[in-house]
Amino acid sequence: MATLYQNKGHWLLTVQYKGRRLTRSLRTKDKKVAKQLKPYVESQLILELTGLKKTTPALAFPVLSDRFLKASNKRAKSTQDLYEYVLKSYISGKPLPTNPNSRAIFVRTINACWNWGLKQGLIDRAYKLNDDTKGVARQRVFTKSELDLMFNEIQDGDFNSFVKFAYYTGARSGEIRNIQPENLTEGSLVAFGKTGRRIIKISTQAGTIIANQSPLWSYSKDYVSHHFKIEVRKLGIKDARFHDLRRTFGLNLIKQGMSIYKVSKLLGHKSVRTTEQHYAPLLTVEIEEFTL
Repeated sequence: MATLYQNKGHWLLTVQYKGRRLTRSLRTKDKKVAKQLKPYVESQLILELTGLKKTTPALAFPVLSDRFLKASNKRAKSTQDLYEYVLKSYISGKPLPTNPNSRAIFVRTINACWNWGLKQGLIDRAYKLNDDTKGVARQRVFTKSELDLMFNEIQDGDFNSFVKFAYYTGARSGEIRNIQPENLTEGSLVAFGKTGRRIIKISTQAGTIIANQSPLWSYSKDYVSHHFKIEVRKLGIKDARFHDLRRTFGLNLIKQGMSIYKVSKLLGHKSVRTTEQHYAPLLTVEIEEFTL
């Protein structure tokens, strides 16, 4: 006998068999999702109660993906939208994109959903896609004339300062958007972003910018990404993304003679190998262009 019930908002399932009883949380507050999960979890509990070792029915991927999408409220809206688009496209039977980078995003997202299901104990086996998950590394960097054009012609004063500060520090968008006054000290910034807490060195140019910026920026991730594209398109700069400022910062330091180890530290990479993987292709292009 199986009983589905709610406790403190969450749905639970209890199964009784020959005087023994097991209860398991379905980890959802959604009744519809709970009903979809009930047959699978019930069969798991029966197997545990009887001690039988049988192949358990696989949780349907549409149900798993729905749970995956509802599992976290900490994702950025852009990330959540991407996950929804990819998973719904995959479930509908559409073929994977042919573009290497788009295809890699699809594969990573789909496999992340399977991995999450395994970790949560919702499935016994993950039918992950055996395909490239890296794609082709982006190599776009800005020329000096493009940087000058952005710094001089972006009319939104606060956003102009945001763009300049990003370039002169090599900081990620999230690290700048989360700046608090108490995190600023003379010559450095305690930043919190993708890799957690790190110290960012503030150059003379960056110091001047932040000293004159009041209040500090409070942009969303989506705003920075979309507004930057709008601004650079006005200036005729093509194929430009905000993160390209960071890549340009790193490459220019290497070209000026700074060691890859120091650049890696300034960028906050977890290892020098990460920096080498990002910049080796760019440096190869530089050498080829120089020798021709």
